[in-house]
Amino acid sequence: MNYEEKAKELFKEGYNCAQAVFLAFEDVIGVNRETALKLSSSFGGGMGRMREVCGAVSGMFMVLGCLYGYDDPKAATEKMDHYVLIREAAQKFKDENGSIICREILEGATPGGVPEKRTEEYYKKRPCVEYVGQCAAIVEAYIKERGRS
Repeated sequence: MNYEEKAKELFKEGYNCAQAVFLAFEDVIGVNRETALKLSSSFGGGMGRMREVCGAVSGMFMVLGCLYGYDDPKAATEKMDHYVLIREAAQKFKDENGSIICREILEGATPGGVPEKRTEEYYKKRPCVEYVGQCAAIVEAYIKERGRS
């Protein structure tokens, strides 16, 4: 199973969009499962259902940070290079979907409220599983191109 399929399956199991993308890469991110799930749990629904940056995109950014991020606060070149990578990944998602903002890509999505049950009707009106897959595929392409850090 590739990362795209794994992320989609995790989302269908009930994990939020950010968790599904981040956890799909548990074999390469260097973070244990429980920590990965807790760390990414806040980003679902566009950051706590505020409908801001898409949770799948946030999960993608977290994976890219684990793989290619910097850890030296004085590493100006590495910081700049990493931000370029993040903007590039965001643009790839935007090119497919028009935005990285949850409320803009999900018609009728409003902030707050209780998460809906994942039924067939949910998947018909919420293409989140596709967004999760797209973000995982973008990261997987970077891994194939750059390798793992």
